[in-house]
Amino acid sequence: MGRGNRKHSRRAGRRHGRRAQRPTLTGVLHVPGGGPARVETPEGTFRVARHGMREAMHGDTVGVTVHHVRGGEMQAVVQAVVERATTSFVGTFHVAGPLGVVRPLDARIRHDFFVLPEDRSPRAHGIKPGDVVVARITAYPTRVEAGAVTVERRIGAEDAVDLGIQSVMAEYDLTDVYPAPALAEAEALRLDVAEALADPLRRDIRDRFLVTIDPADARDFDDAISVARTDEGGYRLGVHIADVSHYVAWGSSVDLAARDRGTSVYLADRVLPMLPERLSCDLCSLNPHEDRLAVTVDVELDRKGRVRAYEAYPSVIRSKLRLAYGQVDAVLAGEKDARELERGAEALPPEGLAAFLACADELAGLRQRLRHARGAIDFDTVEVRPQVGADGVPTGIAVRRRTRATGLVEEAMLVANECVAEKLADLGAPAAYRVHEPPAPESLSAAAATLAEIGALARPDALAVRGGDPRAIERAIEKTAGLPTAPLVNALLLRAMQRALYKPANEGHYALGAPAYCHFTSPIRRYPDLVVHRVLKLALARERLGRQAVRERTEHLVGRGPQALEYVLPQVCRHSSDQERAADAAQRASEKVKIAQFYADRIGERGTGVVSWVSESGVFVRLEDTQAEGMVRLRDLGDEYWEVDPARLAVTGSATGTVVTIGQRVVVEVKAVDTLRGHLDFSLVHASGALH
Repeated sequence: MGRGNRKHSRRAGRRHGRRAQRPTLTGVLHVPGGGPARVETPEGTFRVARHGMREAMHGDTVGVTVHHVRGGEMQAVVQAVVERATTSFVGTFHVAGPLGVVRPLDARIRHDFFVLPEDRSPRAHGIKPGDVVVARITAYPTRVEAGAVTVERRIGAEDAVDLGIQSVMAEYDLTDVYPAPALAEAEALRLDVAEALADPLRRDIRDRFLVTIDPADARDFDDAISVARTDEGGYRLGVHIADVSHYVAWGSSVDLAARDRGTSVYLADRVLPMLPERLSCDLCSLNPHEDRLAVTVDVELDRKGRVRAYEAYPSVIRSKLRLAYGQVDAVLAGEKDARELERGAEALPPEGLAAFLACADELAGLRQRLRHARGAIDFDTVEVRPQVGADGVPTGIAVRRRTRATGLVEEAMLVANECVAEKLADLGAPAAYRVHEPPAPESLSAAAATLAEIGALARPDALAVRGGDPRAIERAIEKTAGLPTAPLVNALLLRAMQRALYKPANEGHYALGAPAYCHFTSPIRRYPDLVVHRVLKLALARERLGRQAVRERTEHLVGRGPQALEYVLPQVCRHSSDQERAADAAQRASEKVKIAQFYADRIGERGTGVVSWVSESGVFVRLEDTQAEGMVRLRDLGDEYWEVDPARLAVTGSATGTVVTIGQRVVVEVKAVDTLRGHLDFSLVHASGALH
């Protein structure tokens, strides 16, 4: 018997040892709107096993164990929540007996929360069933109990036109109310050209012909360009950017409010500006026919578009003409006589407006070719923008693509950004550099493998992409341009890219192929640009004016003491990156809300689209006419079992053998909309010759 006990003891010890040695990893939980969750750890990203998420929520830092499942895949099971990411959320209020229930609008939060009977917050805020509210979590869900919340405020009734946008603003902690001290401070600011020109660094270039080129509905103009040919056959490009730092002192009320916001937010029906409108739409906006302060970068380029020299300095400018992208495109295409636009100009370039625009367009083409030659990657993306009336009701959907006019401005801005970044990097000056790291090898390998598997790329091209050479990625995009597979190639390779960040030191920009890069050209709407202006101005003072001038300008530009820019710069860069990410997400969410509202009266309509993605929840389809995207859930593909193949991004019907795959053209019908969440649901009508 003793021998048997010893044997049992050894077995138990081995079992216990294996369990104790199972690796415990720490990572961030990512929960999609549909499909399985994943946990991202330093050791890799793992799919969360079914029922393995337990009490964790999207964004939480969690401790997980990983184990092998059939097929060799490693799956994770959440063992503990290390740090919670969500403290409040937006949801709809309901009643269940004595309890209130708040159901999150964010599909990534897969828990309902109770409002306890003793909590009087719903009554205090006048909440009724169906209202959308902001709820603060008071108790997180556990494995045995539901979570609890208290209602912080009412957003509105479920039938309000504005409710979806207000919900997005609440979810991303955005406000359209500017702090009163900052507003008062901004109202007190004035433009004094004579005083500004007393600065020995500032130059008066109001006689130069320069124009602003922006969307037709733009209200603030933070950049203008001038261009002319040189006697040697090259180009002299001037990029003139609103001098926000002249008005906004470091640590002032306006500065602190702008720093907190980090960026302007462009929602579907409104703009939440980083700066008060007194600055963004008035003093700092480069309005036509008005004197304005700017920071100018003059760049000398040779006949091939290569930069030979550049100089930056504060200036006083006067925009001679405001142009819209559509007008410039029409002139460049020969569809519009430039003389019609010249009538609105305060002055004209010697060669005429048409020749001026042709020169800028020619330079843009040269710059684009040079960037591609050095390894820059240009993704062919499409902007889908709902058109919204004054009453908040969507009237249509506009599709914006890159054009010669947008490219003309973009290339000029890229040149200026690179020149300023190079100058600051050469000086070793800490600033808010724009850094883009190379893609993670596993992400690029997965994208290349999928593109090769579905035939979007030839095997040699896919292997080159997998190696991470940016030129190979650009070639893949160029080879498929204009083909049905082009959106797919762009989407998968773009997903594989890292997100660009702001950092205090220069680390280069992978996608642009630039050894140094920063954002300098939009200080009205991006705080990092304002930081770059301040650092640049101080560097110019050091070069040209001496120590006394630097001391005199330091307080205004970068501050002194422990709250000076040099001490808080890492924090500013991190916060700006976070705010940029939130602003982008809020913009997309608001656009989805208005697109869903647009289709609310179009239930039953049919349209042709392209399968844009495949997930375990269903098939995403992008409509060809409006580029609006919706989902065909697996149950709406047809009355059979559908098997998902994540490697080929395809689903296959078990009974009919029908295959629906990414990049395929299909006919769908609008089945349902959720205007609060901005969701479109389609049903499949026709695919691969099969009619359902």
